[in-house]
Amino acid sequence: MIELSPSQRRALRAAAHHLSPTVAIAGKGLTAAVLKEIDVSLKAHELIKVKLHGIERDERAALMAEICAELGCAPVQSIGNILVLWRPKPEGEAAPKRPARRKAAAPKTKKQAAAALEKKQKRK
Repeated sequence: MIELSPSQRRALRAAAHHLSPTVAIAGKGLTAAVLKEIDVSLKAHELIKVKLHGIERDERAALMAEICAELGCAPVQSIGNILVLWRPKPEGEAAPKRPARRKAAAPKTKKQAAAALEKKQKRK
């Protein structure tokens, strides 16, 4: 488990504020599949939120400690049913490639087609 200084923890809490939970843990608890999904999310994002459904208050701290011990991540924050976890990306790993942008869909109406044509002609 990674230890964070209070200033690092504060900065990570601020960065996590706008995030939505990427993984949910429900009735079956912490399974191998859930651990793998948390690991994949940490590799992709570094900082994630985990939503707990139906987990008692006493079990939340133990669950967070177990996740951090298994995956080598740092506990940032635990508020209610949300856990915030952080793990730095490995040095040698490159950022994931973004998918190629899709071309705009064809206009559906005559009016949209005329507007698209006019917009295209203005660019030239």
